[in-house]
Amino acid sequence: MAASFSYRLRGSGVLLALLAAGAALSGCAGMSETVAPAFADPGRYELYDCKQLEAERKTLASRTEQLQKLMDKAETGAGGAVVSELAYRNDYVSVRGQAQFAEDAWRRNKCRETPPEAAAPAPPPSSAAKPAPKSGRTTR
Repeated sequence: MAASFSYRLRGSGVLLALLAAGAALSGCAGMSETVAPAFADPGRYELYDCKQLEAERKTLASRTEQLQKLMDKAETGAGGAVVSELAYRNDYVSVRGQAQFAEDAWRRNKCRETPPEAAAPAPPPSSAAKPAPKSGRTTR
C-alpha cells in the first residue's frame, strides 16, 4: 500500500512538472511583444536621417519576416516549438526591438516614405559626342 502511494505521488509530480514546463514555454510566445525593446539599443537611431531610417526599416522588416518564416517552418517538425524557441527566438526578439526603436525615430523625425518613382535614380541624360574640330590641329 505504501508503494502504490509513492508511485501515485511520483506520477502526479511528473504531471505537475510537465504542466509547469508547458506553462513556462507558452509564456515565451507572448513575452516577445513587451520585452523586445530590452534587447535593442535605444540610442542607435538617434543620429540617423530619414533616408538612413527608411533603408534600416526595410532591412529590419525583411529580417523579421525571414525569421518568422524560419520559426514557422521549424514548428512543423517534431519538437519544432522547442527548436524554434532555441534557434530563432532571441534573434527575432532583438530585431523586433530594433524595428520598434527605428519606428520611434521615424515618427520623431517626421519622415515620409520615398515615392517608388523617386527612389530609383533617373539615368543621366545622354550627351552627344562633341564633333572633332575641322582644322587639322588636335585640341588638348
